Amino acid sequence: MSKEKIFLEYPMRGSAVMIWKYIGTVAGLSPWFADKVECFDRTYNFYWGKTEKKTAHLIAQRNGVYVRFRWDEESHNTFFEMRISYNELTRENTLEITDFADRDEIEDQKELWNSQIENLRIQSGM
Repeated sequence: MSKEKIFLEYPMRGSAVMIWKYIGTVAGLSPWFADKVECFDRTYNFYWGKTEKKTAHLIAQRNGVYVRFRWDEESHNTFFEMRISYNELTRENTLEITDFADRDEIEDQKELWNSQIENLRIQSGM
């Protein structure tokens, strides 16, 4: 079954530099995205609880703008990306999420991102 692309936008109160600290660094990802994050070269290990571990590879990055990862078990056509954009009209930064999910899991994946971003806001004060 092929996966469908999901695109989500979250207005953020913080500066682009602050947002980048939380999406583009191992130390920043740890408090909100996973319980623990390790990085070896371009391979990231994400840990949740005591037993769950997933490995992702950093496949693209532009410092201060976006990071794009691919989970180990996923096809080469899928990824998840976190991107910072600035809206001139509202003068706000937005965190844009691109992800992929099976059709029957799209709503669950959106809820997971909503929960993760809420964690980010709590941890960062954004």
